[in-house]
Amino acid sequence: MKPISTPLRAVILAATLAITTGAVQAQGKTFKWTSASDIPTWDIHSQNNALANGIHASVYESLVYYNSRTFKPEPMLATGWTEVSPTQLRITLRTGVKFHDGSAFTADDAVFSLQRAMAPTSNFTPYVQGIDRIVKVNNNTIDIFTKGPNPVLVNQLTELRMMSKAWAEKNNSVAPKDIKTQDENFAHRNAMGTGPFMLKEWAPDQKMVLTRNPNWWGRSGDSNVNEVVYTPVKATATRMAALLSGEVDFVLDPSPQDLPRLRQDGNLKVIDGVENRTIFFGMDQHRDELVGSNIKGKNPLKDVRVRKALYQAIDMNAIARVTLRGLGQPTGALVAPQVAGWSESVHQRYPFDVAAAQKLLADAGYKDGFEVDFACPNNRYINDEAICQAVTAMWARVGVKAKLRTLPLSTYFPMIQRYEASIYMLGWGVPTFDALYSLQSLVRSVGQGGDGNYNVGRYSNPKMDQIIDRAKTETDPLIRNRLLNEALALSNTDVSHLPLHNQIIPWAMKKNIDVVHRADNRLDWRLIKVN
Repeated sequence: MKPISTPLRAVILAATLAITTGAVQAQGKTFKWTSASDIPTWDIHSQNNALANGIHASVYESLVYYNSRTFKPEPMLATGWTEVSPTQLRITLRTGVKFHDGSAFTADDAVFSLQRAMAPTSNFTPYVQGIDRIVKVNNNTIDIFTKGPNPVLVNQLTELRMMSKAWAEKNNSVAPKDIKTQDENFAHRNAMGTGPFMLKEWAPDQKMVLTRNPNWWGRSGDSNVNEVVYTPVKATATRMAALLSGEVDFVLDPSPQDLPRLRQDGNLKVIDGVENRTIFFGMDQHRDELVGSNIKGKNPLKDVRVRKALYQAIDMNAIARVTLRGLGQPTGALVAPQVAGWSESVHQRYPFDVAAAQKLLADAGYKDGFEVDFACPNNRYINDEAICQAVTAMWARVGVKAKLRTLPLSTYFPMIQRYEASIYMLGWGVPTFDALYSLQSLVRSVGQGGDGNYNVGRYSNPKMDQIIDRAKTETDPLIRNRLLNEALALSNTDVSHLPLHNQIIPWAMKKNIDVVHRADNRLDWRLIKVN
């Protein structure tokens, strides 16, 4: 028999590889899903947005992550951590991890990524609160030094994803994209992490495609998905039609009115649970005169009687029953029940009382009400626009003429962070499951290191600041919980915000889809199966 020539051998080898690759790909599945909005950026430190954080986690991994079933922190790109002292945490990094370009993940990348999260343009400063510095010990070990004891540091690390230092330097992305400007860096539209999926395509507000990372360090046997296709669809009816027709496998935010029908459909299933997210309204308590109001020379929202009147004019039980169709738990607190610091007492709402609201307005000098700007997202939370429309009508009954404007999340969040809304809707999840995360971001006076980074109404109370600053370093669980509860109660007394409800999140999908429902309303990309 004649030996096979080199050119022919190459052709046969190429054909064999093609057949083998095709067979492997054929075993994998495509997971197609949708929700109302797209992510605002691929820069992992630019905008602290829950939808984006969950999607980013498919491509960029953190040192620590929550177990989807127990919600306990577990090692990810770290293999473990040791408290060297109350202000020094030593983290051992996983070896053999490669970025998507084949380069090794090392301590240099971990130090760079944590420092990047601390940058002036980062929106992730609540997760690095209390950190003084990060030091490389060796290629596989880093030390995090804090300004004082930090009992939730490990929880904070679950949201701090790792980026390649060399890639960021090469692509002019050392600093995070500034959410408040239109400027872009390379990391805004491109991604290169260590995660189980790689970004293949992103056409904002149109389509995103992720492909499996064949060199991922983790266990690939838990999922059979090779490709993830995400299509943002603002129109609720269109999203539901796509699920019913089989165009998509999964809808993150099914319409409440369609849930009974979906639950009865033998080809579909719905799973749900309470999210660790509270929806509320914030109010501009800083300006001496509200923009666009008919009240000149003063700001009605600075008066606690006015804020309480707006609160008591809202029939939250009716909104939960009619607008949310049961997918909201009315609350008077800024955090959900799963969060440390919550109690039944802070959960109690001021009663819905139109007459009391009218008296409060009259006592404050606004017997005839006033006009005020009112901004809401229209594709971020369950029936967000409909809630704001209902509240607009309720406020009109007590003479407050709210001029409602709704925006998609991609423009809404930068707008409110520029302090351009008088009253605004916000939903705040708590990734640390500790109320300090909410209190520091929402009611701490605007300052450095994450203080007040989403206090866009610029509420300020020195007593509140003092309580929060004490809670930052308090390690005694009983004292800490008391401080957190005291701050939540003070927020209620001051009516710093108008709490509405804790979201109850349903997910709708085809019968052949297996996912694990999480309290943070994000998919665990390692556990998705298409049967």
